[in-house]
Amino acid sequence: MNRELIAVIEQIGREKGIDKEVLFEALESALLSASKKTLGAADNVRMHLDRQTGVLHVYGRKKVVADVVDAKLEISLLDAKALNPAAELDDELEQELPPQEFGRIAAQTAKQVILQRVRDAERERIYAEFAGKENQILRGIVHRIEKRNVILEIGKAEAILPEREQIPGERYNPGDRIRAFVLEVRRTTKGPQITLSRTHPGYLVRLFETEIPEIQEAIVLVKAAAREPGERAKVAVASTKRDVDPIGACVGLRGTRIQVISRELRGEKIDIIEWSHDPATFVARALSPAKVSSVTIGEPDAEGQASAFVVVPDNQLSLAIGKKGQNARLAAKLTGMRIDIKSESELEAERAQSSPPGVALAELRGMTPEALEALRGSGLDSPDAVVEVGRERLGELLTLPGQADEVFAAAEEWAAGRRMSPAPPDEAAHAPSTGTDGA
Repeated sequence: MNRELIAVIEQIGREKGIDKEVLFEALESALLSASKKTLGAADNVRMHLDRQTGVLHVYGRKKVVADVVDAKLEISLLDAKALNPAAELDDELEQELPPQEFGRIAAQTAKQVILQRVRDAERERIYAEFAGKENQILRGIVHRIEKRNVILEIGKAEAILPEREQIPGERYNPGDRIRAFVLEVRRTTKGPQITLSRTHPGYLVRLFETEIPEIQEAIVLVKAAAREPGERAKVAVASTKRDVDPIGACVGLRGTRIQVISRELRGEKIDIIEWSHDPATFVARALSPAKVSSVTIGEPDAEGQASAFVVVPDNQLSLAIGKKGQNARLAAKLTGMRIDIKSESELEAERAQSSPPGVALAELRGMTPEALEALRGSGLDSPDAVVEVGRERLGELLTLPGQADEVFAAAEEWAAGRRMSPAPPDEAAHAPSTGTDGA
């Protein structure tokens, strides 16, 4: 019978993937709990099951006293010296007790303790297995659907794909095989709870790592990703080797690689842009496919978030903002900045309203206080007005030799420069015009 017990414990350990020592300790604890039905509550009793023979030994720990009051907890000095000649008063000795007989109720108690310990050990093993898989992709089979939450079987564990983590429009049926991103693994009273996601940006990054060999080999790095699940995503990539094009590596021949990832995400459109150390260049590329005239990076706010002021040609404004602001929103998520976009004409109109009349006129080359007063007296208060009135009329107003020619040339230069560069001189120095890359 004892040999059979050892064999059963070893078999359970193999089937459940539990260390057999855990089961031996569970059995000892269960038998000790069961013995309290017959021995009563005794904290000084321990049980040991021989790992080889299966023989159960019961030991009681007693204190050496001069006069015994409770025989279950105490032993006289004379009896103690018979067991151990070196025993002294107040020592504690362990003495083997006769084997216990377990009744039906006690046996049932032992069974419940063992089953509970086995369940706890199984839960801990599952938690340990999946705790290290957070932020990884797992494959699972749809088991059932509860209130729009999808329950998947992943090996011997169950995981939940909540409705909020599902790509809009996706439909799941029992038996479907799907991939998902492990969002969180946490302990609960009912065992480990594994939460999955198919909308997290990390899922997109892991798909890139899975499908693109250059990313697996760390030749191409994914620097940032932003998604609006099921609709559109932006991914910033960089190459560690000069001769490798990071965008081409991700797109693949005729777009084969990116199409595989897009199909996995229910047709989500993916823009791939090249990452840049320069924030202004990175913002300009993030707004792809729109073309950008200039980018000015502002100082971080109180919360540490940087901002970018972007100027685009008039015909690129709607493309830069995107449908319902989607392109600008994704660019802001990708760069981690607050992005303010204006067209060139909007910027020019704002400048015209904010600039005091005559300031630019007074700064023109060749302008003198007398000439400025003469021009303003004739209703000319801006370089544009000077250009419009013409060289001949200006010569009538300015009588100094060569002054009309010099002022008119300066006004033309000012007007031409304003048309070519929408940013103010102090901003343009920090925000060179940048192109965009995209797929």
